[in-house]
Amino acid sequence: MGIFRNSRFADRRDAGRQLAERLAPLTAEDPVVVALPRGGVPVAREVATALGAPLEILAVRKLGAPHNPEYGIGAVVEDGTRVIDSEAVAVLGLSGGVVDSLIERETEELRRRVAAYRGDRAALDLEGRTVIVVDDGVATGVTDTAALRAVRRRRPAHTILAVPVCPPDSAARLRNEADEMVCLAMPPLLYGVGQWYRDFSQVSDEEVVTALRSLGGTT
Repeated sequence: MGIFRNSRFADRRDAGRQLAERLAPLTAEDPVVVALPRGGVPVAREVATALGAPLEILAVRKLGAPHNPEYGIGAVVEDGTRVIDSEAVAVLGLSGGVVDSLIERETEELRRRVAAYRGDRAALDLEGRTVIVVDDGVATGVTDTAALRAVRRRRPAHTILAVPVCPPDSAARLRNEADEMVCLAMPPLLYGVGQWYRDFSQVSDEEVVTALRSLGGTT
């Protein structure tokens, strides 16, 4: 259950270490930690290290509105799983063709990221495993919803969404997508995930690859 905290996280690694403390009892379940790149990777790396778990990535991209990319109308995952906010699409008056073009564009970026991060290696098998999905924070929750649905398609035994910060309304929706949710901070109003970090620097592709190599998520 989330609690409200006025403090911020120093950076993503600090948030990951704090999450790892809450997730420590799961060590006995031999979990797999799945990070949402790029921002979720430094957080997940700390969790995986503390739990002695392998680290995997699941590439997912928000579908930003044509004239306001920060306004998400949906999300698409590397395996083709997609979530579309039909209400947002209707409000913006977007045609099916426009939505399809957004999906095509972000799918191309997903292919690039998967090739860069995972290369020729097959994704880790999640069937029957305890899977901890880690992001650096949740705003609307649309990308996390898509990611959790993609993970569940791979038939894990138990799915946990672990995030440093998430607003209550998004948390309520996401609890229907995961078996369990662990959230360190649940502020009533969240104007942006970055406000909860003193250092919210962009994460590079190189950092993602390095994290995967160090924790067995790539070859």
